[in-house]
Amino acid sequence: MAICFRIPPSLPRDRCFSSNPFDFHFSSRSHSNPFAICCSQSGGDENTDSNASNKLKSKLSQQSSWEAKDSEGKDYLFRLGAEADNMNIAVGAKAGVIDDLFTGNFLGKDSDIVFDYRQKVTRSFEYLQGDYYIAPVFLDKVVCHIVKNYISHLINAKVPLILGVWGGKGQGKTFQTELIFRAMGIEPVVMSAGELESERAGEPGRLIRDRYRTASKVVQNQGKMSCLLINDIDAGLGRFGNTQATVNNQIVVGTLMNISDNPTRVSIGQDWRESDITQRIPIIVTGNDLTTIYAPLIRDGRMDKFYWQPTQEDIVNIVCRMYEKDGITKDEVISIVEEFPNQALDFYGALRSRTYDRSILEWVNEAGGSENLGKTLLRQKKEGKLPVFTPPEQTVEALLESGYDLVREQKLILENKLSKEYMKNMDDQ
Repeated sequence: MAICFRIPPSLPRDRCFSSNPFDFHFSSRSHSNPFAICCSQSGGDENTDSNASNKLKSKLSQQSSWEAKDSEGKDYLFRLGAEADNMNIAVGAKAGVIDDLFTGNFLGKDSDIVFDYRQKVTRSFEYLQGDYYIAPVFLDKVVCHIVKNYISHLINAKVPLILGVWGGKGQGKTFQTELIFRAMGIEPVVMSAGELESERAGEPGRLIRDRYRTASKVVQNQGKMSCLLINDIDAGLGRFGNTQATVNNQIVVGTLMNISDNPTRVSIGQDWRESDITQRIPIIVTGNDLTTIYAPLIRDGRMDKFYWQPTQEDIVNIVCRMYEKDGITKDEVISIVEEFPNQALDFYGALRSRTYDRSILEWVNEAGGSENLGKTLLRQKKEGKLPVFTPPEQTVEALLESGYDLVREQKLILENKLSKEYMKNMDDQ
């Protein structure tokens, strides 16, 4: 009797394996399939042949866990197929799991089937070049929250999973948080308020759980600290006036509450497994007004609140670092900040941006004027023939002039409510 199995050409054919009552050897003799394993029986009755054929069932892998049965008699592949949207990234083009012929060398021996996906949802901050100022109070609060969650098993106290950073608009809540992530070497998963709603019911809640598990995989597989950051959460979940609540709003709130209560057991729809333990990942949310969010979500024990209102010293230090390359001294920065009190931090960044307007218009004229600007930008950008842009020299006078223009626009918006002019027949509200 002879039983032949096809093997990959890469395996050596001069190796022999012996087992009773069968001898396996690799044959290189002329054959319709030269890469075959021939099995010959050393004994010789029909019953032995029948038993031998039953023992020669092909194995899926050398790893015993693939064919291990659970209490219900189901193996790993059955359980894997029963899971919806499996998150096990170890099942991919992995050497030893599939044929080496299909693993290849250009991707490495262990190819990650969710590598591209994880790189999209995680955020790194290499683009933040320069020496930025981080407010000490902000730094202490964020670092303390992250560390407490990573060592929560060592603390005999209830540790809130969520940190809610709230305050006025344009005060640098998100930017300060990203600077801290860069300083700590954290690779976070970032979400925005626009992802908290969908045309399909349940999709945003599932997305939050998916992103949370992805941050957990960053810790487990890459050995990096991670965090889930949700920006402007009140814009997606807040209630303003007669805002209508949707099913997705309720599901998102319920999802965040459930994750806060059970941070190590997060499902995305698959069957529960006892071994499926998720790494506890701290969550940081930013917003302008947390009072618009469902109260049980922001209660103590689930969310730790931090009101961020930069002091005069914080503003001066942040703006001073912003203008440092322009040669603006700290005394000049103080004079600018005192000239425009009660302004958010982004106002002083807009001052510098406004000073570029005149230089950009001069550059447009050098490039051929606004009439041919489209063709000029597209063609000359490819050919590298665009005129050299010379940034303007920053002076205190230019920055003050830009500031007065911005303040004038702010007053016009507050004073001229054209919507009332368009609807004169409606009562003032």
